[in-house]
This record gives sequence, structure tokens and C-alpha cells, in this order.
Amino acid sequence: MTSNSTNSPTLQSEATAAVHLLDDWFDPIEAGLRDRVREFIQVMIESELEAALSRPRYGRRPKTPDENAERPSGITGHRHGHRSRSLLGTFGRVEIALPRARLDTAEGKTTEWRSTALRAYQRRTRQADSLIAGAYLAGTNTRRVRRALAAVFGGAVSKDTVSRVWRKVKGDWDAWNGRSLAAEPIVRLILDGTVVRVRLDRKATSIALLVVLGVREDGQKVLLAVKNMGGETSQAWRTVLDDLVKRRLRRPEFLIVDGGAGLEQALAALWGDVPTQRCTVHKHRNLLAHAPQRLHDEVSADYNDMIYATSPTEIEERRRAFLRKWRLKCKAVADSLEEAGDRLFTFTRLPRSQWKSARTTNAIERLHEEFKRRIKTQTVLPSAETAALLFWALLAAGQITMRKVDGWQTLTDKLADTPIDLAA
Repeated sequence: MTSNSTNSPTLQSEATAAVHLLDDWFDPIEAGLRDRVREFIQVMIESELEAALSRPRYGRRPKTPDENAERPSGITGHRHGHRSRSLLGTFGRVEIALPRARLDTAEGKTTEWRSTALRAYQRRTRQADSLIAGAYLAGTNTRRVRRALAAVFGGAVSKDTVSRVWRKVKGDWDAWNGRSLAAEPIVRLILDGTVVRVRLDRKATSIALLVVLGVREDGQKVLLAVKNMGGETSQAWRTVLDDLVKRRLRRPEFLIVDGGAGLEQALAALWGDVPTQRCTVHKHRNLLAHAPQRLHDEVSADYNDMIYATSPTEIEERRRAFLRKWRLKCKAVADSLEEAGDRLFTFTRLPRSQWKSARTTNAIERLHEEFKRRIKTQTVLPSAETAALLFWALLAAGQITMRKVDGWQTLTDKLADTPIDLAA
């Protein structure tokens, strides 16, 4: 009979070889270690039970307290068999014969003995949970975590296991959201929002994550809040700020914002007299949006000459020159700059060493970029709360670290009383 297959024997043999490519990567150390894991765990739990019963296995209870005085005393219960327990660790999945026992109580009754090493209903070691959660935070989805860790866990991790591990993080998340901020020596706040796609009512929907970073007296940045909201409205931001005040956050001495109208209104109502810096990067984007493409390089050059001048006097002079030039060349650009007012130059009231860190909201923008990079493979997150939780967990787990702000040594210095001269 003639074969109708289009695959040649050579191609079939190559495909077979590809399937078994990693099968000969045998490691005798790993194999020997995993063979002994089950024995080690059972010995550890048996020893724990022996200590609880104050006698070794097969040791008998004396008939009366006076008999056999040489035997160990203090027996507090009896064994009654074993039960099978499956445990997943970094060593893979093992089946353990867990010993059972009944312990005597002061009331003359008995209660089931519980191991402290292997908790009730525990199916994974904490190290395994940490590894699964860490792989998820590194920027992959639940299904890809399973495939990535298949070699470590012997293929024993399902996407549902990853989801369950992730839900365990929620307890720490809830505690973090409710913690008191009274002891936080915060002197500066950086506020900004970012948009992410989540699944709401079975449909992909865009929501805003409102993020608040604090800067301590020693210059260390710390995440204070991340809330999922429908948008960056005044009401949404006021909800976030009121929650911080409720948790006893002290009044900041300096604010850095992106220039959004909703945030500006919320801050004006709560901390209207706190010096506020408009992000110079956001304003740069606004200026370019008002200019034709062919003028973008020229606008950028003039703007950067002004913003990165080395003294308040130079900034004043270059601002006046910028307005004179662009009122004639493209009035919309000049109007956009004037709209920001002196809030675009509040950083000039700080010591020169702090200008770099105080000009922009780049500290939060970097977090947004790292967050977006890690959720890129998921496209749409399963819920709004998951988005905020994941943002926090990246920092809490050390996947993203934050250094001290530039010029932190002078953070305790008072601001200059006089802002720059806006007269053009």
C-alpha cells in the first residue's frame, strides 16, 4: 500500500530528536537529592511527633504511674496510623506518609495532633510559593509560569496553582493598604497616574492607577498608595489623598505633579499652600503638541536651554527670550508655557543639588514603564484590583528597587521665599 504522508523519514527523525532534546540532561546530584527528600521530611515529622508524645515510636504507655519507673514519663497521647499527603517544593512533588496521633487534653479528652513543620492543608512549601510568585512578577502570565518552572517542579505546577499562590499575596496587600503612616518621615510627595487594561464585566476596559510616592527625610523613596480608579478626576484623586490623611500621613513640604487638572484641583482643596512643581517633561510634551512637526526640534532646544539653565536668573532671562520668540513664531506654544505659571519653576526655590530630582515625576514614570513591561505578555489583567496589587508587589518583592533622590543631603533645608520673576 502506498503511503500518502508528506513528511520524509529524515524530517520525522529530526522532529523526534527535538521532542527528546533535553532528556539526556541527567544530573545525578539532583536525582539523588530528590530521592532522599521524602525520607528526610518523614524523619523530621516523626521526630516532631516523638517530642510531642515524649516517647519513641512503638513505645508503650505504662499501666500505672508507679510501674516501670525507669521508662520515660509524660506520655500525652497515642499514635493511630498514617495518612498520605502530597507536597510540592523546589525539589518537585513528593508523597509523604504523614503520621497521625491523638493528644490528651486537661479535660480528659483527646485532640488531633498537628505538625508545625507541615501545616494543615499545606500543599506547597513557602519557597515554592515564593518561586512561583517571583516568576509571575518577572513579567509572564500564569500559563507561561507553568511551562517555565516545569523542569524545577517536574511539571507539577498548573496555571490554577499559580493563581492560588498569587491570591495568597492579597493578605499582605490588604495589610499594606491599611497600615498607619504616622511614623513615616515624609517631606515630599510625587503623584501621577497610568492607564492599564483590565477585564471588567467580561470586557476589556481601561482604568487609571493613581500612584503616590513619598520621599523620606533621608531621601529614600517609598510607595505610599496605588489605587485603581475610573480616571484621573478630581474626585478620584481626592479619594486617594483623603485615605492618606486618614492613615495619618503628615503634611508634605513639597509636591511634584504631572499637571493634570483633576490632581491640581484635589491638591488645591487639601494642601493649597504647599509649594508645587509641575513636571517639566509633561510640559515639554504639551508644547510639542501645540507646534507643527517641523518645529519640534527648535521648540525642544529652546525649552531645554531654559529648564536646564544653571541659576534662577538665567532661567528668567531664557524664559523671557522663549516667550518673545514663540509669540511671533507659534503663539500656541508661548500660551502653553504661560499656562503653567510659576509652578513650572518651583524647583528653583530648592537648593541647586535637588533640581534634578525635583523637576519631574520621572521617579513614578520609571515605575510605570517597569510595570507595563512586566504585564506586556498579559495584555489584559484579570481585574482592577489585580492591577494595583501587581504594581505594589513588584516593589514589595524587590523586583523593582528605588534609590534615594539626588540632593537628599539638603532635603531639610528651607525653600527660598521668592519664586522666579515671570514678567516677560
